[in-house]
Amino acid sequence: MVTVGERTVQVGGARQRTILALLLLSPGRIVPVDTLVDVVWNGRPPATARTQVAIVIAALRKAIKSEGVVEEVIATAHPGYLLRPDGHVLDTVTFSGLVAEAEEAVRAHRPADAARCYGEALALWRGPALAGVTGQLVEDEAARWEEVRINAYEAMTGVQLELGRHQLLLPELAAAVREHPLRERTRYHLILAQYRSGRRAEAMESFREARRQFIDELGMDPGPELQELHDAILRDDPSLAFEPPVGPVEGGEGPADALAARGRVVPSELPPDVPGFAGREAELAALDSLVEGQGGDSRASTVGLITGVAGVGKTGLAVRWAHRVTEQYPDGRLFADLRGYDEHHAPTTAGDILSRFLRSLGVDSDDVPNGLEDRIALYRSVLTERRVLIVLDNVRTFAQIRPLLPGSGGSTVLVTSREQLEQLVTWPQRGRVHLGVLPEADAVELLGRIVGEARIQAAPADSARLAELCDRLPLALRIAAARLASKPHWTVRHLVTRLNDGRRRLDELSQGESQVRASFELSYRYLHKDAARLYRLLGLLGVPDFTTWVGAALLDGGVMDAERLIEHLVDAQFLEVVGVDATGQLRYRFQNLMRLYAEELAREEESEEERLDACDRVFRTALTIAEEAHRRERGGDGILDCGAPRREIDSVLLEELLVAPLEWFEAERLSLVAVVEQTSGLGMDDLAWGLVIAMEVLFSSRNYLEDWRRCSEHALDAARGAGNLRGQAAMERKLGLVELRLRRLAESTARQETALALYTEAGDSLGRALVLSGLAFIDRIRGELDQGMERLREALPVFREAGDRYSEAYALQNMAQFALDQGQPEAAVELSREALRVCEGGKGDRHGLALATHRLASAHLALGQLEEAEGEFARVVEIVRERSDLLGLAHALLGLAETRFQAGASEAAERTFLEALDAARRTRSPMIEGQIRLALGRAYGERGDGDAGRGHLTESLAIFQRIGSPPWEEKAAAALRRLGEGSGQRT
Repeated sequence: MVTVGERTVQVGGARQRTILALLLLSPGRIVPVDTLVDVVWNGRPPATARTQVAIVIAALRKAIKSEGVVEEVIATAHPGYLLRPDGHVLDTVTFSGLVAEAEEAVRAHRPADAARCYGEALALWRGPALAGVTGQLVEDEAARWEEVRINAYEAMTGVQLELGRHQLLLPELAAAVREHPLRERTRYHLILAQYRSGRRAEAMESFREARRQFIDELGMDPGPELQELHDAILRDDPSLAFEPPVGPVEGGEGPADALAARGRVVPSELPPDVPGFAGREAELAALDSLVEGQGGDSRASTVGLITGVAGVGKTGLAVRWAHRVTEQYPDGRLFADLRGYDEHHAPTTAGDILSRFLRSLGVDSDDVPNGLEDRIALYRSVLTERRVLIVLDNVRTFAQIRPLLPGSGGSTVLVTSREQLEQLVTWPQRGRVHLGVLPEADAVELLGRIVGEARIQAAPADSARLAELCDRLPLALRIAAARLASKPHWTVRHLVTRLNDGRRRLDELSQGESQVRASFELSYRYLHKDAARLYRLLGLLGVPDFTTWVGAALLDGGVMDAERLIEHLVDAQFLEVVGVDATGQLRYRFQNLMRLYAEELAREEESEEERLDACDRVFRTALTIAEEAHRRERGGDGILDCGAPRREIDSVLLEELLVAPLEWFEAERLSLVAVVEQTSGLGMDDLAWGLVIAMEVLFSSRNYLEDWRRCSEHALDAARGAGNLRGQAAMERKLGLVELRLRRLAESTARQETALALYTEAGDSLGRALVLSGLAFIDRIRGELDQGMERLREALPVFREAGDRYSEAYALQNMAQFALDQGQPEAAVELSREALRVCEGGKGDRHGLALATHRLASAHLALGQLEEAEGEFARVVEIVRERSDLLGLAHALLGLAETRFQAGASEAAERTFLEALDAARRTRSPMIEGQIRLALGRAYGERGDGDAGRGHLTESLAIFQRIGSPPWEEKAAAALRRLGEGSGQRT
């Protein structure tokens, strides 16, 4: 690297770097052009090589002059060029001078001066010599300089050992041995340092490891010096002990010098290790990087940070790790509680901590400066040559700890905080550890260590439930375990029963000195008032997670402001980030205890009207977005108006959320289910059943039948409680559709007929028509085609009059299917095309378009128009893939496979059949799986593969028998009979 002042001269291209390197290796000496040519082109130069060398030299001169260098640095001198070192600093020259000075200091028995010179010389190295420069001559020189560097390093460690710095040398010597395992002198210094540090066993193991490597790689034992050191260690030879240098300490007028003259004090201020500590192995391993991160540089300080919610065990982890690595910090272990979250005491000031730390490190009280800056300077001077572990607990701001960070030296600072402390740069990066709750196994283990393993192991299910009720939060777990331990007559189940009541849980876990509620309150008091209000209001919602639009609705404000406050709550450890959902939105959630505390605060600090208004805004916003998502999937129709007032939402946000409407539904599914339950419980029946209607597009396309049933039943109960006939009818109809999906035809029919009666009583003709359409589908399954067609003919004009294009298209394509079933494919083509015209004239109803296209394709297939059928089925596949509609995909692939099989493309058909079967399995819909297996079995049978065909047909028959579909049962049984007759076997 070439620098002018503080600026770097850009040397571009491999040739420029190589030629400059050759000149730098021979400062003040001529390097012939022939040598430059030979090295640059590796003995195979082009005819223009000498000209190109001249061009490179000119470019180098220009680059150097562009930085303001007037004199000529690279001169032309026959038969080549030379680099003038006059007035310029070359690291190689400086390095060689410092090493020579160090060697002179060694001969004069001045080890401290020698160590300083060697340290300055080695600090000039920024990586491998001549890295990135090729050529045999350059590579040979690089190897020579690497040898010179290692020799200097070994000489430096020798004088460091002479000065008694064996403990500080251990990490870097271990790293040097890993890098150069066959350097005997480095091995010698490591083993001697280990022995002098009281690690006799490690020293012997290091020798044994060296002997193994020397024998394995060189076929010989280590040299006599290592052998003699080994023997000396075995007999604890006194000559190996460190002998301090004789004579006065040079200089020595300040407190640091006086301290050095008296000898070092080794403080050990760590609190006792945490009893019953469990888990956190990954986090402890990450903190170990703070020791490993110092590598070969004993002057490098490392900084670690442990963050997490109140009660998650930050202090416990810090203390556990500090005790684990005590031996790595031979010059002391300091500990201070900065009281960043103490309700009884003000935060501890840096000045007070510095005063105490200085006295702990051996500075007389009279020598501790009064001014903060002077204390910081002395503190950093004292730590310069020491390796101390400094644990700073309960830090709230970076300003609290800035004065406590060492300036240099091999010390480590470990900070714990509930804040992220963005200004604190940890090093190594792994030293930034965020604590989450304990895994279930570790949480149960913690209970067992306090309560007694026998009681916990005797009730594994109850113990796991107890851990969950405590949020697997170490503070709550310890409180619960302490209660059990103090009451041996209580069973684990008894405490679980007491904690199951969410209204009492915080009371149960806030008894005695350790209180969960109190630990939360200490953090809550420091929240900004707007963030605190959002936290309270979020606690009113029963959703498992949420995005920023929820916060905006709660506060009746903008999304950006809500995001800012939510992120503030994340930083303060009140919320945690779940991840990014399918729509690209960040999702957040509470831990249960935090949510209970938020709800408790909301009931204390918000009026009932304010609480209800905030929730109402969220629920109505959810309805607005859900209905719009439904419209975009179904083309704007096919949804009954529940009558609940909607809440307007920013159009830009709406577009962002609904880029893929089904993915929004998927991301919000569990939260929307929770909202339906909550609105039902609050008596908001219109909101509840309106949300269920809007969510049908998700439930039906992704086959979430249990969610569909659960939501419909909750909304039905709310509608009954309010005497809402339309709401009851709508939910009875939805429950009928769930039963239909499960092929429970009698139950489905009963639900649909109840809905029909309720709609009739309410005078809702559109609702009646929707029920008739559903009953017609059941008629088709039962084979009652005439009755089904009549229902559809009755419903169709109602849909047209209401302008419900989705339901109109749905009725038309169902009529097309009836026509196919009745053996009228030509009529089916016309009805399908009419359904398509309705869909295409609507507002982008991709679902209806897929259904109508599927019917048209089926009609073409029935007419033997295979090319047209394949094209239409392929179009359906494209539409349903775009919508992530797995059920539609299974049906479309089945039709495509049958078309290809009839066209004679048996291999392509087989691949498509199997792809359809895979999609069907993922939908958890037995009906379509049975239909695909039936078609696949027939195809294998016709192709002559009787065993494969019989297997699929048998499986399809079993499926149809299990779900109770007589028409399809008969089709499967008939196919099996034909296959048996064709092969001469009986079925």
